[in-house]
Order: sequence, then structure tokens, then C-alpha cells
Amino acid sequence: MSETRHDVLVVGSGAAGALAARELTAQGLSVLMLEAGPPVGAAHFKPRKAKPKTAINLPERGLATLAGQHLQARALFFSRKMGRFFVNDRRNPYTTPEGEPFLWVRGRQEGGRMHSFGRVLMRWTDDDFRIHSRAGRGLDWAFGYDEIAPYYEEVERMLGLYGNEDQAATMPDSLYAHPAYLTQAERIFREKVETADPAQRVVSWRYVMAEPDRMLPPMRQAKATGLLEIRHDAVVRRVLADPEGRATGVEFVDRIGHDVHVARAAAVMLCASPVETVRLLLNSATKEQPEGLGNSSGKLGRYFMDQLPVLAQGQFPAAKGWEDDRSGPADPFYAQPGGIFIARADRPLAERGEYAFQGSLGRAALPSRDDAAAFSFFGFGQMLPYEDNRITLDPARVDAWGIPVPHIRCVMHDYETALIQRQQDELMEIVCRAGGAFDFIGSPLGLREMNRGGFPHADPLSRLFFRKMFTKSMCMGSAIHETGGAIMGTDPAASVVDTWGRSWDVPNLVVADASAFPGSGVTGTTLTVMAQAVRAGRRLAAAAGRHRRPGRRPRPP
Repeated sequence: MSETRHDVLVVGSGAAGALAARELTAQGLSVLMLEAGPPVGAAHFKPRKAKPKTAINLPERGLATLAGQHLQARALFFSRKMGRFFVNDRRNPYTTPEGEPFLWVRGRQEGGRMHSFGRVLMRWTDDDFRIHSRAGRGLDWAFGYDEIAPYYEEVERMLGLYGNEDQAATMPDSLYAHPAYLTQAERIFREKVETADPAQRVVSWRYVMAEPDRMLPPMRQAKATGLLEIRHDAVVRRVLADPEGRATGVEFVDRIGHDVHVARAAAVMLCASPVETVRLLLNSATKEQPEGLGNSSGKLGRYFMDQLPVLAQGQFPAAKGWEDDRSGPADPFYAQPGGIFIARADRPLAERGEYAFQGSLGRAALPSRDDAAAFSFFGFGQMLPYEDNRITLDPARVDAWGIPVPHIRCVMHDYETALIQRQQDELMEIVCRAGGAFDFIGSPLGLREMNRGGFPHADPLSRLFFRKMFTKSMCMGSAIHETGGAIMGTDPAASVVDTWGRSWDVPNLVVADASAFPGSGVTGTTLTVMAQAVRAGRRLAAAAGRHRRPGRRPRPP
């Protein structure tokens, strides 16, 4: 075993890890970041010269399945080009209860899932931070929108978002560096929806373009300080703690050589994503904390959630063909992001559903410019936290590095079953009222085809595959917005961490990813993860000030 020493040890290099490293190094602390996968370079982003593929990517998914990505290949937006940013399922297994599937989509490389996400960054609202108390639930966030709003602004300034001032009551505006473009079809759709129901707002995506060097600006800034060291191919298997209950570092396995190493630090920050962070804490049990590190409440692993997924596609005859969005710089690897959100209706809580719809119209290429514009929507619904939806360790299986694998239970209760049905019904009502015609709509409840059916321009074999595999791709997990498992709270007996993500039991251990979230929200989690990582990192830096070496001064954020 080998040992190193830093002020803070950060596990994970994705959205949370990058923002945490940037904040900590800006405050003058030395950071060791451990990433389970390899570094990422230009060679990872060379466009492939391949034959035209069907919209369903059947051959690409088949090849990936044979190569060991039999679960990752079920992800709705999986492609051969992006496959390098998804894990190998044979080497990284997990288990679920029989008949209760969960699709865990993940990547292990520097940047994590930031290389495969849609680059949409939406703020949450007080509806997302306070919904449980108003709905009579026993759990709630330890802060509200006003507390995190300044951190949203900081992150947005760093990243340079595209977006428009929409002034929607249920979807707060961000700070924008560039305007977002809407296609003619999207503008027509927005007008029809908002005219028919003024309480229903259609807003632009808020998003970022891909960086030319494929690195998030905050990660670039952290590296520029000279205070960040990254150890790649470091598969962390447990957090180390002394008998007094303080974290002393981590133990990790070299991904390639399988050698075991120890890294020491004055504080540890976990940014590995909910399932991995909870798995790590459960596997870090000690004699003093036998049920998992930081688990005196017994809540570690519990209240695990994802958002409720709904997928729909069809035609919008009010517009023809498609448009090429040139509002941002062209990228040789990534498609141009952009589209619309149908926000929560601006109605009293009891009269609305807790969901939102991300979509696009007039952006997909068609056989002819005279064809009706195509639309695609993905709905995200709120999942409530339940104790029996939880992450545990499977005692019978280990991964390629000998680490117990997670066992994931994330199933809908009666509330979610009713909500997702209402979610589908309302999307159909909104779109049809605006003149759209569905080809299909589906969710974990099943697939419903109409008119031309799913993917009408694909070959018959691909369409058959789509029907047979739909519920395997549209099960829980397919929204890829996991939260919970190490929830925050104000009561140490009912939560795992405090409002800053600090463990109640291990004062120098901080959880900075979405595992600390006690709610699921109805839009993407990434911007909130980033803002909370800055907030948690700043608090940790202030508390760790006494650990700085003589003569070191905080750098400006």
C-alpha cells in the first residue's frame, strides 16, 4: 500500500467533483481527486465514419451487448459513438429485485456522465425544495430556493448558459450569456399552447455548448491553480476512519493493475453519484459503525429515487420539415442542443401534476422537407421518497475489483403509478390541443402506439425490436436523474448529512452529489448538483482553513 496526503480528497470527477475541486482549490486547499476511469482526450471525440443507421440503432446496440454493455445499450440515447462513455456491465455489475428492474446508466472516465448528458441545466424551484412538507410527507430539504439561488448564479456565470428570459412562475430563469434559438415549429407550438391555457408555459432549454477541449470550465480552472492532483484508474472501495469517528482517507484499487493503495487527507468529499456514494459508505463499515460509515440513523441507502419517465414522438403538421440550429458553434462530435420545456402549470398544488416535459419540434431530419415537422418529448415526474426504495450491498456478488456490488430497489408506489398515468394523459392533451399527432407514447406502464406507430421510417426488424424492448429501456432509472440514499436533514436521527452535506457522524466527511437530495424534482438534477457542490465546498474550505500550510492564501473564486 502507498499513501499520499492532501487537504481534501474528492472522489469522482463529474458535475459535483469538478465544481467541488474548483471551489476548494480557489480557497487555497490542495485536492487529490480520485477517478475510477481513464483520462479523456481528443481521440475519444473523433467522429466515426459509419454507414447510415436507423433511428433505433439496432446494430449498434447489438454489438455493444456482445461487447459487455448489455444494460447500457438499453439507454434511450445510446449509440456506438457514445458507447465509450458508458461502463462495461460485465465488469461493473449490479443487482435488482426480481421483477423490479432499474436501469443504471453510468460512465467511468474523467468528467463522468458530463460527456454523455444532454447539456440541459435547469434551476429547481421552491416546489422542488418544499414539496414533501406541503404534501404531508415527513421528509424535507434543509434549505429552500432562496438559499441556493446565489450558487446557481455563480455556476451559470462560470458556464455561460444559452437561454431566454421566459419569466415563467414555475421554472425560474437563469443568468444567460447567449440567447437560445427556437425553431419555427417550437414557436408555433408555444403560441398554441399558451393561447389555449395561459397557466401552461412553454420555455426554452437552458443549456451549455460542448467545450472544445471537452473539459468543464470549473475543472479547467481547478487544474490551473496547481493545487489539484488527479489520480485516474483509482477505484475507491472504502473510506477510512479512525476510532474517534473522523475520516482519514480512502482505500482504492488500481483499475488496471489491481494493486491496493491508500490516500490520506484532512477531509473527504464524496462526489461519485448517488448509487456509488452510498455503496462506498456501506462498504466502509467499521467496528464502531458496523451498519456503514455515517449510518447511526439507519437511513443510509434509504429514500433512493429517480424521476418518472415518459417518452413520446409524433408529427406537428403546423410546421414542415426541419431546421438546422446554428445559434452556437458547430461541433464535429456532438449534435447541437436546443428545444423547449413545458413547465409545471401555474396552478395550486392540488390542481396540478408534479411533472415537466423536455422536448423539441422541427429539429429531426425527415425523408422530405415537405413532411410534417417531427416532435419528441421526454417527461420527468416527481417520485416521493420511501424507506423501502433503497440501495444495499449484494452479499453474493462483487465487481471486477472484488468490491461488493450495489443492490438497487427503486419502484413506483400508488402515488407514482397514478401520477405517471396523469403525466401521459396531460402530455397528450397539451400536444393534441396544439395540433400534434402522436406516433407513440410510453412509460414504465407500457407502450401505446397510434397513427404511424413508433419510428415509422425505420426498418421492420428495428420496429419490432423497439416494441419488444420498450419497457426494458423505459423502466425506472431511464430518466438518469437519481437522487437520495444519503439524504440531508435537520434531524440527525432521520437523515445522514446536514444541510451542507456534512455527515452527522463523521464531521470531516462531506457528501456533495445528489445522494444528499431528499427529493427528486421534475427537471434535470445537474445544475442543482453543481450549485450544492459549490455551497458544500465553500463551507468545507472555511472549516478546513486551519489545515492550510503556512504561507498559503485563498485564491479568489
